Amino acid sequence: METRSLGTSEVQITPIVTGTWQAGKKQWAGIEDSETIKAIRTAYDNGITTVDTAEIYGNGHSEEIVAKALADVRDRVVYASKVFATNLKYDKVIAACEGSLKRLQTDYIDLYQIHWPSGNFNSERVPVSETMAALNKLKTDGKIRAIGVSNFSRSQLEEAMQYGRIESLQPPYSLFWRQVETDLTPYCVEHNVSILAYSSLAQGLLTGKFGTDHQFAEGDHRSKNKLFADKENYARVQEALDRLRPIADRKECSLAQLSLAWLISQPQTNAIVGVRNSEQAASNAKVTEVKLTAEEIEEVSNIGRIVTDRLDNTDRILWDF
Repeated sequence: METRSLGTSEVQITPIVTGTWQAGKKQWAGIEDSETIKAIRTAYDNGITTVDTAEIYGNGHSEEIVAKALADVRDRVVYASKVFATNLKYDKVIAACEGSLKRLQTDYIDLYQIHWPSGNFNSERVPVSETMAALNKLKTDGKIRAIGVSNFSRSQLEEAMQYGRIESLQPPYSLFWRQVETDLTPYCVEHNVSILAYSSLAQGLLTGKFGTDHQFAEGDHRSKNKLFADKENYARVQEALDRLRPIADRKECSLAQLSLAWLISQPQTNAIVGVRNSEQAASNAKVTEVKLTAEEIEEVSNIGRIVTDRLDNTDRILWDF
């Protein structure tokens, strides 16, 4: 699989990134460690050499699962992890990174990201200058290769950039959720910041596997996602999927592959995709084989607006920790 530069750094990432929130198991139903390990390894075997995790995913369990899957090929993969909002003071950033290094069984993390801005989840407010000072120290010491942020607004990203080079932004971004395009994408294009889109399949909606009367298993956080929970939104989702299916058939790919191919064709954008099993991982790896013309990209974009034009963009969907 082709690789792309992560911002201005020397780190090379694949346009499809294996996401491992599910690997932590917390807030997910029906996740088995053995299947997750196989899935992560299958993704690697099929060319997806970049994997994203975080200390908060299952309180470190996700990072441990990543290590079990890939420790023997560490020199051929790119690890991206994140420090949570409760650990943004200088000493806590350093300690959190050491914890992630241990769980990942590695002596460096390729991309280390601020998971949420200070103050989220009732966390202590810490100046971003202090957090960036710790991240810059970790980079100087060779513990991390690049710095990124997640869930930052444009103003927050601009502020962080005053204290060090930010190579990536990780926002929720999919065909059905496109807030990032209004002001963050232009900034990222101008400053060569890579976008690592999470919830790239709108938490499974863009697979087309959820019918009109779908009910989630107890404990599945997606029941709170307003694209699922709001009946009018959900009806528009189904309408959009019906219009996307003929395009997917024409391109001889799945709805998920079509949606991801559209996403990675957007400026600066790469797609983080979660995996439950090896079949999903192998399917994700084929996304780069789906070549969309400019006309097809616009056609898919317009269909997506059936959903996005009616969303209240002042609200936050419960996408991620």
